[in-house]
Amino acid sequence: MFSEKCFFTDDTVMTIAVADALLDGGTADDFIDSMEKFGRLYPNAGYGGRFGSWVHSDEREPYNTWGNGSAMRVSPCGWFAESLEEAEVLAERSVSVTHNHPEGIKGAQATAAAIYLARIGKSQAEIRDYIESKYEYNLSRTLDEIRPGYRFNETCQETVPEAIIAFLESKGFEDAIRNAISLGGDSDTLAAITGSIAEAAYGITERFEGMGYVNPPGSTLSKAYHFIGDTIAAVINAWIDSDRPISYQAKKPDSAKSFSKVKMIKTDIRFSEKHYA
Repeated sequence: MFSEKCFFTDDTVMTIAVADALLDGGTADDFIDSMEKFGRLYPNAGYGGRFGSWVHSDEREPYNTWGNGSAMRVSPCGWFAESLEEAEVLAERSVSVTHNHPEGIKGAQATAAAIYLARIGKSQAEIRDYIESKYEYNLSRTLDEIRPGYRFNETCQETVPEAIIAFLESKGFEDAIRNAISLGGDSDTLAAITGSIAEAAYGITERFEGMGYVNPPGSTLSKAYHFIGDTIAAVINAWIDSDRPISYQAKKPDSAKSFSKVKMIKTDIRFSEKHYA
């Protein structure tokens, strides 16, 4: 699952941007500012054409898209919220600054709702029933039925339901990720959506044994931390410091180098080692 060739993409960068914006107040302007800031800090993360143009312009108006970028980045809203309604409200606010088409908003809200419901211990069946009832996605299909005809697709309509189904058929975090990737298509976004729900349901404590990856050893999340830089790590630490929910805290492997000093991106964000014991 992990190798030295792994790298993060726009899904990670914009998820961090949404978390950063929520910590900064969660207004529409906060979301715009954070997305533009992180998009420019990481210009080669693989953004869609329209979003990439938006990030690198002075434009602050949405562009009426239903792209799956709305759902790929929305997971912090499901964690930040203290109620299902708040999760859906925050999701709409976070995506409407770019993806203001009803389908773009719907995809993000359904994802955030599934995350929140998983967080509070709802079963897969209960999550399925709520999403089908409120958002009218067809979640009755199986991955085996979807897989043969599935192709690369960047719409919420043909990404979000499939990603949720990948979670609904899973028995653990790794299993969910593998389900999502097995569909092909826009696999990093499918896995980002599926994984965000699976994290809320299962936590991230698995070790991905037998994958042939030995540096650094330890948990899945510790391995993921191997690939991110200080700027992204700073936001993760700020989230932890804020006492907002987190499923699992990474452990710094003994073989890892000392953490480097973070580049200051906000006066109230600094990198701290105290959460990595």
